[in-house]
Amino acid sequence: MGYTFPLLSDAKAEVIRRYDLLHPGAGPHGADISRPAEFLIDSSGTILWMNLTDNIGVRARPEEVLKAFDESIASNN
Repeated sequence: MGYTFPLLSDAKAEVIRRYDLLHPGAGPHGADISRPAEFLIDSSGTILWMNLTDNIGVRARPEEVLKAFDESIASNN
């Protein structure tokens, strides 16, 4: 499809569990799904910022993500 970055398919929810994002019973017909989450991760794999919610309609605002990015750059300089 021409993607220039890797994509993750997590059918067994292994990564979802590693990041403690499993939302048991919250999907259609009571299925387990992932909680909505955004992460800012540096090249060494350290989580610099995260936004977790139990509501699928709630996401970090772009300005929140950009602020976290700017702050992480400032703290690493």
